[in-house]
This record gives sequence, C-alpha cells and structure tokens, in this order.
Amino acid sequence: MQHESTFNFVQAVLAEAMRKRLMISAVYNSSTLTLAPHQIVLRNDAFYLGSVNPNKSRRVDEAPALGYFKVDGLSQVSLTDEPFDPLPPEACLPVRDDDQVIASLD
Repeated sequence: MQHESTFNFVQAVLAEAMRKRLMISAVYNSSTLTLAPHQIVLRNDAFYLGSVNPNKSRRVDEAPALGYFKVDGLSQVSLTDEPFDPLPPEACLPVRDDDQVIASLD
C-alpha cells in the first residue's frame, strides 16, 4: 500500500508542475536532478516522465529535448518555484510508436 500512496503523491506533484509549468527536483539513479516535466507516457506497462533536464550536457548545436525517466525510479520528488518555458509541441511527439501519452502540458 505504501507504494501506491507514494505513486499517487508523485503523480500529484507532476500534475501540479505541468499545470503551473514549474520545475521539479527528484532523485533518479542516485543523482539529484532538476527537471521540466512535459508529459507522462505509458510504455511497456510502465509510466515514464518526459522531461527536459536543463543541466544535461549538450553539443552547442543540439536543442533541448525530452528525456524519459521511469516514474517508479523517481524519489524525493518535490515542486520548485522555478518556472520553465515549454518545448514546442513538435518537440514533444512520442518517440516510440507504442508510447501512449497519458498527460501533457496544455
């Protein structure tokens, strides 16, 4: 039961972050990340968060893009007060044919 309440809490934080366009802080694979959540997708019976990681190293000519983080792997998820500018809709198309978008920015 603990797992479900944790999942519900994470879902609520992600929904609030997407609605208000605020960054989140979370631990993923033992690293603390600040992410700009854009969507939640269902892939292979698991939920993934499509987010921009503004601190990811990119080439000079590489535009920010969504990275996908398994929701079950996120811990210590919290809302920050830092706003973000969303990517254009064409940059948020599902990357796999079988990805099912569950929630996304309005």
